[in-house]
Amino acid sequence: MEVTRLLPDSDARALLQLTRDIATSELAPRVADAEEDARFPRDELRVLGAAGLLSLPYPEEVGGGGQPYEVYLQVLEEISRAWLAVGISVSVHALACFPLATAGSDEQIAEWLPWMLSGETLGAYCLSEQHSGSDAAALSTRAVLDGDSYRVTGSKAWITHGGVADFYSVMVRTSDDGARGISCLLVPADAAGLSAGEPERKMGANSSRTAGIHLDGVQVPVTRRIGAEGQGFPIALAALDAGRLGIAACAVGLAQAALDAAVAYAGQRMQFGRRIGEFQGVSFGLADMAAAVAAARALYLDAARLRDAGLPFGAQAAMAKLVATDTAMKVTTQAVQVHGGYGYTRDFPVERYFREAKVLQIVEGTNQVQRMVIGRSLLAGT
Repeated sequence: MEVTRLLPDSDARALLQLTRDIATSELAPRVADAEEDARFPRDELRVLGAAGLLSLPYPEEVGGGGQPYEVYLQVLEEISRAWLAVGISVSVHALACFPLATAGSDEQIAEWLPWMLSGETLGAYCLSEQHSGSDAAALSTRAVLDGDSYRVTGSKAWITHGGVADFYSVMVRTSDDGARGISCLLVPADAAGLSAGEPERKMGANSSRTAGIHLDGVQVPVTRRIGAEGQGFPIALAALDAGRLGIAACAVGLAQAALDAAVAYAGQRMQFGRRIGEFQGVSFGLADMAAAVAAARALYLDAARLRDAGLPFGAQAAMAKLVATDTAMKVTTQAVQVHGGYGYTRDFPVERYFREAKVLQIVEGTNQVQRMVIGRSLLAGT
């Protein structure tokens, strides 16, 4: 079904149409086989990069697309509607560029950010560890100052693009002062001592590469530290606020794809001499799905507009991530139900949508963490 969008100008409309054209011609025909084979979509990401879609929310003067988040997230939704794993890759790449783009020095930005936003590279964001997922401040990967370099030792877990990224934005411990002892380093993928583990065997989004990263005495020049020592945790939290909006948009794209599939099936499947969509039990379910998707979209766009206006948006980003990913889980579940027994088979895409939706409630902070963020914001002024 066609989604009516209110876009700020003709350039944004043209950008969204370009995205739809690429999604239709380059992504949708390949997603099923790639997911079945767990093939990482590097070629498809290069197509997006050549079209300028990997750098949209960053300034034009450093190689970005200069687009507001309101537009960038709708592009991300369209990509995820065709292929969720590719949408996640675009979102994670933007997340990996965030520390340098927002906290780097002028010299660092001029030297590295144009390369990172060139469309030919991919980044990874390294915060989580085996023992410190939601409790990110408990990370233990250690960076010890050794002359004009840090010697970094430790492991990161659940890293999207682990082993296929060209650079890693890595949160490390430079002192034992809790959250104030965390710093951010920009580590090139070819650094000696950096390696990736075997890809995780996941329930869904199998074409999205997820692997642990191991740092065995990796030497990282001090010049690659982003911000001052001890500023890494605020950088990480700010990045996650933006990243949660990316995941919300991905979730809405997936939910829209499931709704599209359910409507199409209900419009042609005959039972008892009628299309099943004409039965109230099915049509009301489709109506609830459509309303939920539209509400989730409105919520992420509201948060994006706050961000674009320079206003606080952290709580709204958490709300958008919570509602959009819960919506994706509910809508994909209902899409399977509409398809009946066929929905449980791999002959139809809705079973894949169902499996893919679950991870969205976990990444960029579980939805329990989002509720904590929202709850704290409500009590902050009391």
